[in-house]
Amino acid sequence: MADGRLIPALRGWARLPVIGRIALIYVAARLVTTGLLLLASGFSTSVSRFGIAPSLRDYVLGWDAQWYWWVAVTGYPHTLPLTDAGDIAENAWAFLPIYPWVANIAGFGDWAAGAVLVSLVAGFLASLVLHRLLRPRIGASAAMWAVAFFASGPLAAMFQVGYAEALFVLLLLLALDLVARRRYAWLYAVLPVMGFTRPGILAFALFLGLHGIVRWLHRAREPLPVRHIVHIIALGALAVVVGFAWQVIVGIVTGDPSAYLKTELAWRRNWLLEPSTEFLPFEGFVRGAEFWAGQAGMPGWTGWVVLALLVAGAAAVLLSSASVRRLGSDIRLWSASYLLYLLAVFFPQSSTLRLLMPLTPLWGALAVPRSRRYRWGMLALCVLAQWLWILSMYGLASTFYQVP
Repeated sequence: MADGRLIPALRGWARLPVIGRIALIYVAARLVTTGLLLLASGFSTSVSRFGIAPSLRDYVLGWDAQWYWWVAVTGYPHTLPLTDAGDIAENAWAFLPIYPWVANIAGFGDWAAGAVLVSLVAGFLASLVLHRLLRPRIGASAAMWAVAFFASGPLAAMFQVGYAEALFVLLLLLALDLVARRRYAWLYAVLPVMGFTRPGILAFALFLGLHGIVRWLHRAREPLPVRHIVHIIALGALAVVVGFAWQVIVGIVTGDPSAYLKTELAWRRNWLLEPSTEFLPFEGFVRGAEFWAGQAGMPGWTGWVVLALLVAGAAAVLLSSASVRRLGSDIRLWSASYLLYLLAVFFPQSSTLRLLMPLTPLWGALAVPRSRRYRWGMLALCVLAQWLWILSMYGLASTFYQVP
């Protein structure tokens, strides 16, 4: 009897167009995430950030979504707020404007509704582009499984809350797909929007430089027309300009040329007793390694060892893993560029997992093995990890390492 029902269902699935299959996967994943958020609400107590029995709307507007809402409603401050010690305090300039503005328009004044709509739609469109990007590399079946992992993964709640991650990943995947198809001209429209949605465009500038070098080295195998060289150089320059434009804008509006960097450093004071007053590349991860080693009751140098091992492990995976190599040089170069960017500019803390979301194309490597048991097991692990993340960041949310 079971086989009699299963075979027609599989045939019906096979007859669906790709967009229909992805839509079913995405809707099912969103229903699961909604159920997990509601379940997490039952674990929320009076000591949680969200209080007793918070609603889905409370979660939509939680954490950094409050800052995006603030940008949409009040804009950015002309005078930077200061702490009692005279340092620049946390403020809205740390959050880029595209997502909050688009959400405000989409919600017709109800920002929470607009934020959910933008995140939901962006997540679905990102699923479509992810499949399009991965299918030529790993095959249609594996690409569909990668979509399932992406839609159901540890960070799947980002498709249903007021964060810019889903929109940024959509723009990133579009940009990577355009590069892969050598449709460089379209990137002149994509990169500025991407650069004012979420930090990360400087990593894309590095990727474009590496992409150009690889194309030059392989020009005997794949011709490299002059127009492509011009596009790659011009787009790399555009990405750099866009990447630094926000710092310039913040400096002009506030009258302090270093206002943006000081704003970003303000968040580190929540973690370090004596944070640096000036931004230094790579210092964040070095200090962070010391901090987390101390939290574990170990000397600071052990944190450096762990950090070195993580960097070496990531490099080894990108260079030698057969499943990662199948994804092609562009995805590997982007992943390396983004990880280097994170090492250079961020402080490792509870948001680090969320900051890894732009590595979404690597889901393709986990989808390559063809074993049905493996793939369903991986999907179950994705949902389990999603639940643990939602429970910690939204259900319990009562201590310093429970900030998404």
